[in-house]
Amino acid sequence: MKLLWEPAPPRAPHARTAGIRRDTWGVAHLWADTVDDLARLQGRAAALDRAWQIEVERWRSEGRLAQHVGPAEVGWDRFARRARLDDTARRCFVRLDPATRRWVAAYAEGVNDGLAEGAAGAPEFAAAGCAPGRWRPWSPLGVFLVQHVLFATFPNKLWRAHVAAALGPAADGLFSAEPPAGSGSNAWAVPADPATGRGPVIAGDPHRILELPGIYHQVRLACPEFDVLGFAFPGVPGLPHFGHAGEVAWAVTNAMADYQDLYRERLRRDGDRVLVREADGWAPARRHVERIVVRGGEPVQVEVIETPRGPVVDEDRHTGEAISLRTPARVEQRLGFDALLPLLRARSVDDVATALGRWVEPVNSVLVADRSGTVAQLVTGLVPVRDERCRREPVPGWEPRYRWTGDYAPLPRTAVTGPVVCANDRRPDVAALGVDFAPPHRARRIRTLLAAGAGPASVHTDDRLEAAVLRGALDRVDADALSTPARALRDRLAAWDGRMRADSADAGAFAAWRGALARGLHEHPRLRPLRAEGAYDELFAAWTNPLGRIGHALDAVVAGLDRLGVDVGPVAAAALEEVSHGDPPGTWGRRHVLHPVHLSVAKEVDVAVEEMRERVTLSGDADCVLATSSVPGLSDACWRGPVARYVWDLTDRADSRWVVPFGASGRPGDPHFDDQLPRWAAGELIPVVTDWARLTPEQETRTP
Repeated sequence: MKLLWEPAPPRAPHARTAGIRRDTWGVAHLWADTVDDLARLQGRAAALDRAWQIEVERWRSEGRLAQHVGPAEVGWDRFARRARLDDTARRCFVRLDPATRRWVAAYAEGVNDGLAEGAAGAPEFAAAGCAPGRWRPWSPLGVFLVQHVLFATFPNKLWRAHVAAALGPAADGLFSAEPPAGSGSNAWAVPADPATGRGPVIAGDPHRILELPGIYHQVRLACPEFDVLGFAFPGVPGLPHFGHAGEVAWAVTNAMADYQDLYRERLRRDGDRVLVREADGWAPARRHVERIVVRGGEPVQVEVIETPRGPVVDEDRHTGEAISLRTPARVEQRLGFDALLPLLRARSVDDVATALGRWVEPVNSVLVADRSGTVAQLVTGLVPVRDERCRREPVPGWEPRYRWTGDYAPLPRTAVTGPVVCANDRRPDVAALGVDFAPPHRARRIRTLLAAGAGPASVHTDDRLEAAVLRGALDRVDADALSTPARALRDRLAAWDGRMRADSADAGAFAAWRGALARGLHEHPRLRPLRAEGAYDELFAAWTNPLGRIGHALDAVVAGLDRLGVDVGPVAAAALEEVSHGDPPGTWGRRHVLHPVHLSVAKEVDVAVEEMRERVTLSGDADCVLATSSVPGLSDACWRGPVARYVWDLTDRADSRWVVPFGASGRPGDPHFDDQLPRWAAGELIPVVTDWARLTPEQETRTP
């Protein structure tokens, strides 16, 4: 075992032949002589492994997905054009430091170099009748924007406006929970133990939509300046979220900060001109019309309007007001990409903190540790200073009080001396930055496990559900009024151990009852006004569907029903009757089937997904540390969960471990398309390979 004061591992020799090497899991290990050549190589590797995936993300950023896959994607393309994603990416690219701009452009060149070869092995292109195009230098920034524009809070504000209109002020906070389709993570750090010479450990798992191929691409980036491994976004250079550089390692979780604002805008038309209401009268807004080409359909015209607050992304169908979006990336014309190269060059906690001082969005909580034993907790990004009401709902754009001040909130850095956990919870360092936080269950459970000496494997796979609120609802049921089968089910759920194990019939019964409870609340007269016709675009249905919102925030809804004068007991009783007199619920694993999200254009991929569901069963649940999520009332299928797991060991990087849900390759039929899936489903990790001698050159690993 290496001691903390031992020298860092030697760098790979400069004479190493540039190129791509693979380990036994198909993970790309890249060596180049310069950082720009390395960026080209990373772009090429992404194109070889994930050609269809990265082209889809580029089309999304440009609002051209419907052109390739059909009318179902017009809604996204309309939003992308309105939100000006590609224009924002271009502006941010122009503002980059020259060295960063050259590095990002080199990555795009590498993508273009590898796309034709990568696409030849991706059946989706032939199935969709299209071919890959050309990446522009700013395309990687557009891909990053696509992944994060809906990552934060602004759709939640549309839901709050709907709740306030439907239920009144008494319902404020009723749906307080991590937003639907939102993304979070677990991450924890265990400091060094000088008595044994063990260095710090950082471990965790990010929770996002389980996209196929996976949203993260395992990769190692090495050149004479650095040797870093971690998880990259396919289509984006560097390792912005999770990396291990030997001397220092870092990992992020969503800080749950509120940094996107919505404004109500009053527009007036004068021929082709659009005027927008300001405090002192009417002023011109920028306007033009774009044409969305639709495969198999008629072209669609989309009006693009931008006010002094930001691009108009929707219209309130009830009031007729436009809704504009204001974000730091658009305002500052920066995304934070100038942090990426310094992050790869980091050797210490201070280096990482300095690099991420240039980060913009999303706002992240960062755990970072180095071989000296230093561990720190950071918050990085830009959170605008403005009126508190902006954090909760769309506000009048014509009222000066809601303007951004131009300042951004100071963000903390905390030295860590004991185990520390970040799980999207309302911690002291982030509480003032946001409104919507995850319930505290995951963070509390991880702290308990760490205090008991649990290792990363036990923490990653912990399937104990915090079900106190819903068990409390069972206690409010009048048992004497229940039928015999319903009373037996109630007693069974009361005695259940609370573990969401795949093989547990009790967990399956609990899930069936929980889903029936969500549907019953959806039908309740006091909550029925939520089902009124929505005011916003169908694109935001994941945030504005009442049944989905009730199911997602079921604990908070049940706990807050008293404020609306609702007794949950009769609804819980009706749910018991429904389940006890229906078909047997089966085990949790039979209900909680894997449901990876993908564009269904190629039969080969659809067949592969069906085979995956047969091969694995899933434990865990949304509020477990093993956060495999579903939406009670809608479906028990798992569409969101750990999109990676990692253990960064600072004593010896070779003792680190990682895994992704599917595999390194996005090509169905490739040996590495889903070879990590059984390990991921079982909570196991694969080795991090650091010895270059154990790798195979790319040309010897490619499949025909």
